[in-house]
Amino acid sequence: MIKGEELWNDSFLHGMEQRTFHGIDVLTYQNMPQSFYHILRETAERFKDKIAFCDNWERSYTFGQFLEMTDRMAAYLCETEGVKKGDHVGLLLHNSIEFCTAFYAVVKLGAVAVPFPSKYREPEIGALIGKADLDVLLYHEQFEEWVGHYPLEGVGLVRSEDEENGFGFRHLKMGGLPRREPQGQLDDPVIIMFTSGTTSQSKGVVLHNYNTVHAVIVYQRLLGIVPEDKTIIPVPIYHITGLVALLGLFVYTGGMVYLYRRYDARRILDCIQKNHITFMHGSPTVFGKLLELKEEYPKLPSLRILGCGSSYMPIEKMKEFHRWLPNLTFQIIYGMTETSSPALVFPYDSPTSIYAGAAGKPIPGMEFKFLGEDGRELGAGEIGEIWIRGSVVMEYYYNLKTDPISGDHWLNTGDMGYYNEDGYVYIVDRKKDMINRGGEKIWCTDVEEEIHRIPGVKDAAVVGIPDEVYGESAAAAVVLEPGVSLTFEDIRDNLEKRIARYKIPVKIIFLEEIPKTPGMKTDKRLIRGLFEQPLSTPNE
Repeated sequence: MIKGEELWNDSFLHGMEQRTFHGIDVLTYQNMPQSFYHILRETAERFKDKIAFCDNWERSYTFGQFLEMTDRMAAYLCETEGVKKGDHVGLLLHNSIEFCTAFYAVVKLGAVAVPFPSKYREPEIGALIGKADLDVLLYHEQFEEWVGHYPLEGVGLVRSEDEENGFGFRHLKMGGLPRREPQGQLDDPVIIMFTSGTTSQSKGVVLHNYNTVHAVIVYQRLLGIVPEDKTIIPVPIYHITGLVALLGLFVYTGGMVYLYRRYDARRILDCIQKNHITFMHGSPTVFGKLLELKEEYPKLPSLRILGCGSSYMPIEKMKEFHRWLPNLTFQIIYGMTETSSPALVFPYDSPTSIYAGAAGKPIPGMEFKFLGEDGRELGAGEIGEIWIRGSVVMEYYYNLKTDPISGDHWLNTGDMGYYNEDGYVYIVDRKKDMINRGGEKIWCTDVEEEIHRIPGVKDAAVVGIPDEVYGESAAAAVVLEPGVSLTFEDIRDNLEKRIARYKIPVKIIFLEEIPKTPGMKTDKRLIRGLFEQPLSTPNE
């Protein structure tokens, strides 16, 4: 077992103490603000006239204005829609000032925000709404027809409209309504966020205020974010990265956030260049699309930190980023919806470190243990299932009959990995993605890393496919750089020089792009479907 508080120096641990929430002992910070709304109010007192947001149409809002908008929205929801502490309020909104205002208003009322993925299709949203037990739904006018089809009897409906020409909720009668003191407390639930499985498998992760507040304090300390920093939210704001690691973090810090409705790599690079963006947190997919345009933007001197999470980032890709922008720090971050975003943070520049490839160290307040197939706890260097507990870990899933969290509050991440003597954790694969070839274990990330090293390869994903002899074998989907021509034999010959023969993909398909989930993670289920016929492996 390794503990975050044993791996960071005192400057990161200052002010921490043991506290108990719902019978769970956690190491967290003294005198924490009670909620994200309390954080907003404190920040607005310090930086009333400082720009907090710039929206999709380049309209800006100060912290003072944003607090006023939030208070008015909270008053409307309370007095007109009857929202009270503990109620479930759905948010079907885009990356926007409307989403931010609605979310902070819900937090003020002590209600529970339920963000829905605006990228989903109508039936997918409907399935999640069916699980959420909503009291009120705030939605963008684009979804008007969908909302009319959903079973929402007794649910209050609040529409955002004409956002291009002003604040989308400006048509609501908010004036003159009484304003109440914030209701949310540290031990109250604040978010139900559905995991990115299929709609039938998606689980509602319940996060409490103490989880999310601890997360933003940790992020600020470990990444060194300051009020002068500026960021763009390049991921869906309804995901945990957008909601906590960017929106929540920057409101806590007093930095500035650019809100663009959808991801556009060129627009983001223009914004970085024009507005001197200093920090971004995104997925390997986000950064991969930026890399495609590096020749058009040879210098971006304002960028000082990139945080990268959600899935594995090949070392070669990180090094390519460094060759493009050598003065920035590229920090790997590992987390899940269940950990309120951060669980591991790489403490400095990853691609230039001797520990490149590690996902980082456990954050203060987090514990990791690694279990073998027999349930035995493993030591340094031994690969096992990763279990976690701590200050940012959810307490339970919403309405899930079978509780996957152990009695002493350990959560199985579903990932396989190991730690080294210096406390760095290496994620080798999702347990469900590990390939068992006749008893030999193949970690997909190992093979993907080697494929990425082949000149001319732009992207790759490795999956297990049925094999009549060995049960499973490796197969790969590969994307080539423009103008490059490689064959299956070229890739296999290259890999034979560096990895064991049993790890080499027995089948390769060449694609224009690696399929992604709505959360911009590699869609391995879809890729497996591209390899439909069982293979009879040739004798070696």
